[in-house]
Amino acid sequence: MLDVAPPPVKPATRRARAVLLSPWSRLGLLAALLTGSAIAVWLWQPQRLLTHGWAELTGGTAVLLFTAAYGVGTAALVPRPLLNLAAGALFGIQAGLATAIGGTVIGAGIAFGLGRLLGQDALRPLLRGRWLMAADRQLSHHGFRSMLAIRLFPGVPFAAANYCAAVSRMGWPSFLLATGLGSVPNTAAYVVAGSRATTPTSPVFLLALAFITVPAVAGALVAWRKRGRIRPVEPVRPVEPVRPVEPVRPTESASADEPAPRG
Repeated sequence: MLDVAPPPVKPATRRARAVLLSPWSRLGLLAALLTGSAIAVWLWQPQRLLTHGWAELTGGTAVLLFTAAYGVGTAALVPRPLLNLAAGALFGIQAGLATAIGGTVIGAGIAFGLGRLLGQDALRPLLRGRWLMAADRQLSHHGFRSMLAIRLFPGVPFAAANYCAAVSRMGWPSFLLATGLGSVPNTAAYVVAGSRATTPTSPVFLLALAFITVPAVAGALVAWRKRGRIRPVEPVRPVEPVRPVEPVRPTESASADEPAPRG
């Protein structure tokens, strides 16, 4: 049988594909997804679940379902403290902590993947500032310890850290492992508080709220110790070419050239 050649692609089709797959088009899609997620969270107001009670969830299937919902929710910009409180209230301290950490890693992985697929190609050429280049170099070359310090410091927004890491050259294993380990202290404090939400005046609940400040202090100390390693990248100055030095010719004596006077 003769092979039938595929029909040629029209120039208009090629241009349309190039526009749809261009870095800026993908970045626009990412911006649209994040905007839609923020609007949905604002309209849904998931914080009402704290006052209207929780659904009865039990068993391993419920844990897996909540972990998946946690990951999708935090990728959709649902506040993580709310989800951590929910995990503690639904499953207790041990199962709630495992559920919250698993959901945190899943949500961070979703955001990291979206940022790398839709935003990295468009945003990397914009890293021209001295401090932006220094931060990118730190995340790219020291991904694990940099992300671990960011996760231990609760003042850094979770979503912003995910997408900044996606723009850098950080690898997937370093990002996910640092996210899982660095999120344990702060997440555990919220889970414990959620498990004692029915008794807000109990010592355990108050101690859990006070423990939320510990990761902030630890993160500040790490940032203070590493402050000298994040330095702005100095611009490379062009080297001026060295001009060759012309040799100095000896001055010829006039008496040697002129004939001697006759007597």
